[in-house]
Amino acid sequence: MEDLLLAIRDRGGEHAESAEPKLVAGPERRRHLLVPVLLRILLAIAGIAVLCVVYGVFVERRAFRLVRRDLAILPADGPEALTVLHLSDLHVVRLDRRKTAFLASLPAADVTVVTGDFLAEPEAVEAAVAAVRPTRGRLASWFVLGSNDYYVPRPKNPIRYFLPQHNRTPRRARTGRANVLRTMLTADGWRDLTNLRDELDLDGLPVELLGLDDAHIGRQDLRVAPRGAPSAFGIAVMHSPDSAPEIVACGYRFLVAGHTHGGQVRFPLIGALVTNSHLPRRLVSGLIRLGDSFLHVSPGLGTSKYAPFRFLCPPEATLLELRPARADQGPARSNAHPQ
Repeated sequence: MEDLLLAIRDRGGEHAESAEPKLVAGPERRRHLLVPVLLRILLAIAGIAVLCVVYGVFVERRAFRLVRRDLAILPADGPEALTVLHLSDLHVVRLDRRKTAFLASLPAADVTVVTGDFLAEPEAVEAAVAAVRPTRGRLASWFVLGSNDYYVPRPKNPIRYFLPQHNRTPRRARTGRANVLRTMLTADGWRDLTNLRDELDLDGLPVELLGLDDAHIGRQDLRVAPRGAPSAFGIAVMHSPDSAPEIVACGYRFLVAGHTHGGQVRFPLIGALVTNSHLPRRLVSGLIRLGDSFLHVSPGLGTSKYAPFRFLCPPEATLLELRPARADQGPARSNAHPQ
């Protein structure tokens, strides 16, 4: 009987000893299983990132679109409609057939405004002037220049865009062909609005027109901004939207700007990663109401040739149809219709 009990005890000991390695091996097995799973996840993320880059470079960057926006902002006694084609940041290169064809396909407008950065390289002046020629407005064609028109673009470290603007070290830049561009555009029927204020008539609508040079490089002259004819409808044209608060304070009702590319790279819920502007990120793309005024910031049609990439921010031309604000409609409103 004792021999039997001893045998049972011995087997129990053997079971206990055989179980001990399993307790140790369990976490090791889990680690061995976890490593391939993590590796697959990392590879999947890397694959998605590569696909996003390919999409941004080869698809979205060239997916030009026209967006129509209705805006009830004109005086009640103004024209029934005034169409404004807003183009910006074309960044034309010498051979830019797809962009040139898109510009030629745009509908005719009463007024066409280009808010700077025609060029991606100084050699493209002639190509840029030819590309915008079919877009000229029935009543008026206006432009201001941007930094890429004044200076020769060159590669930048993307990290610089994430630094506060006052912490960025100024860089030497080679002068471009801005004077040639300005001369050719003017000869082609465009009006240069650089640091200019004027009064004019647009299809029976008295307008006070303001143009500002690029605030991003400190070329704007706000001394020309104060209203001289406050009863006229105020329109302001600028490259960078950074001057918008001062211009709204002066009483201009309708402002157009570019420069920001709408962020160029946007993510769901986050929006634009960088905007290259002093304004809050929510104010640097699309149609924004500022008090009784409206600011339209164009996402632009191009990119720097050294950063040919867009993501969730398609290149855009905008046709703004301005209408009278009638008493039964309440305050000015806008509606967007991409196509």
